[in-house]
Amino acid sequence: QVQLVESGGGLVQAGGSLRLSCAASGIIFRINGMGWYRQAPGKQRELVAFITSSGMSNYADSVKGRFTISRNNAQNSVYLQMNSLKPEDTAVYYCNAGILTTVIQRGATDYWGKGTLVTVSS
Repeated sequence: QVQLVESGGGLVQAGGSLRLSCAASGIIFRINGMGWYRQAPGKQRELVAFITSSGMSNYADSVKGRFTISRNNAQNSVYLQMNSLKPEDTAVYYCNAGILTTVIQRGATDYWGKGTLVTVSS
């Protein structure tokens, strides 16, 4: 079984910073892309940032210049450094990864963490 576990959420004042971490565990052959999504109350889940296995990244326009995604392939982990946080960044943040568990698996399976709450006070 593959699990993704997020950590690092919490309460922070506007302008502050938080660093989210996500670690994948279980039987893993290879991890393709990894990403962070968020879902605010009453809104749909949206992509925040995504990083490929080779390190190429892209961001939602709303977080460009403030958030940085990175990964450690040796530790099957992905991180999200969030700076200059705004109240509108308040949401549950979810980790996502495309994972192959065997060498013969044709396509990666999407796995999700349970989420970590980020609350930004004004």
